[in-house]
Amino acid sequence: MPLALLWLAIFIGEGIKNVGKGNGSDNMSMETFKHLFENNDQLIKEKNLHTFLGISKTDAQTITQRYPDIPHVTLNGNNYFPKSQLREWVKKIG
Repeated sequence: MPLALLWLAIFIGEGIKNVGKGNGSDNMSMETFKHLFENNDQLIKEKNLHTFLGISKTDAQTITQRYPDIPHVTLNGNNYFPKSQLREWVKKIG
């Protein structure tokens, strides 16, 4: 099994454990989880968002604060951005 697939399996497993627990602010909805899994969407860590968008780190932080509707999932306090959904979102606001 390639390392990337192993990492994805671990990530999904951790996400499944967290679905429906807590206060809802730190969990991925089952609908979001299904979408990511079915579409084999790659996730970008928040610290790498600026690279994907081709902007500065400061500008990426401003975008995430100014646009709370930016497509993302939160797991264990960390934000991840699905690449395909992020591309579509940028097209809409651009």
